[in-house]
Amino acid sequence: MTIVENSLYTQMQSMSLEAVNKPQNNIDAVNKSTNKFGDLLVDALNTVNDLHKVAGKKTTAFELGDRSVTLAEVMVARSKAGIGSSAAIQIRNKAIEGYKEIMSMPV
Repeated sequence: MTIVENSLYTQMQSMSLEAVNKPQNNIDAVNKSTNKFGDLLVDALNTVNDLHKVAGKKTTAFELGDRSVTLAEVMVARSKAGIGSSAAIQIRNKAIEGYKEIMSMPV
């Protein structure tokens, strides 16, 4: 073996020994996350709901003749709500697609 191959072989052996002797605490660190997927999903849906409420309030205010609300603000608020809804629908569709794929897997 050349010196480079010998050096790589030595490094691989030392890394192998470290992996064998290292306690498996990294699994616990991953499971102790502060945000659960369900919590993140609920927060996202609440945000989309809030965007729709804001868009509805601005639309109503504009229709009633409130001069502090411009048409541009109404359109931007409605666009934000629409984009949020589209994203939520796409996430739902991907989740259903994943569920169907898992359910069709052989046991």
